[in-house]
Amino acid sequence: MCLQSELGWNGIRGLFSGGGGSGGGAGTKQLTLQDIAKNIQEQKYKRVVVMAGAGISTPSGIPDFRSPGSGLYDNLQQYDLPYAEAIFEINFFHHNPHPFFALAKELYPGNYQPNLTHHFVRLLHDKGQLLRMYTQNIDGLERLAGIPPEMLVEAHGTFATATCTVCRRTYEGEDLRSDVMSRTVPKCPTCKGVVKPDIVFFGEELPRHFLRYITDFPLADLLIIMGTSLEVEPFASLAGAVRGSVPRLLINRDLVGPFAWRSPRPTDVVQLGDVVSGVRVLVQALGWTQELDALMADSAEKSGSVPLYGY
Repeated sequence: MCLQSELGWNGIRGLFSGGGGSGGGAGTKQLTLQDIAKNIQEQKYKRVVVMAGAGISTPSGIPDFRSPGSGLYDNLQQYDLPYAEAIFEINFFHHNPHPFFALAKELYPGNYQPNLTHHFVRLLHDKGQLLRMYTQNIDGLERLAGIPPEMLVEAHGTFATATCTVCRRTYEGEDLRSDVMSRTVPKCPTCKGVVKPDIVFFGEELPRHFLRYITDFPLADLLIIMGTSLEVEPFASLAGAVRGSVPRLLINRDLVGPFAWRSPRPTDVVQLGDVVSGVRVLVQALGWTQELDALMADSAEKSGSVPLYGY
């Protein structure tokens, strides 16, 4: 699940959108999914960057923000908000934190389990080919899949840590669990201020580690984008931050971002449809199905859950 906000980065798309152009000449061969798989398998891609949004979390049962009837915004009326987005506005939170913590009980890590897409990225990491995963999601499923925090850029924040809004004392997310589960607003024992999970609200700056993109994207030799509308800045413009010669693989329900509004590069590959199905097609092309199934079964056994293969 991702937090959709502009966050004041107007114009960043212009910074990256010119990079690479359409790439190649008229005789340049169009890359295919099989080409991508072969190069991953042969370790030709060793610095893979993954960008992901809410579309990789919905198969785990987490509702996204925008889907009519099932989106979280549609279901927030019970909290008597002036408007749905207010639940993630920092000024409203300071005025009334209760609606956010009622929602946090639903979203808190441990309520849902990672699915095949998260474990695929974990497998990339295990094979030493993941440079970094940039996620818009705040559900923590990447961490639950075993992707180390240092390999993640959680662009819209995380429930894994929290900070007192008054004295700035820091906490582990688990320190808040009992209060959140009982719909109690967590208070700092030091100053009695409200302790807020480190989720990026409207009106707040992105986490400092988001700036890793400055070094990560120029180093990337493959960019995989999945389950995102690429509408939220500055995250969306990262799709144009890799070098023009670097392959970009979109696994998504729809064409989005530069895949939709400009001529594709010869190194752009698109796999449209259900995201889990698309990742499974890639995994099968890689010959990793058995490894991935074993990883998911092991993860499910440790958490006492049922593996979400998506078959």
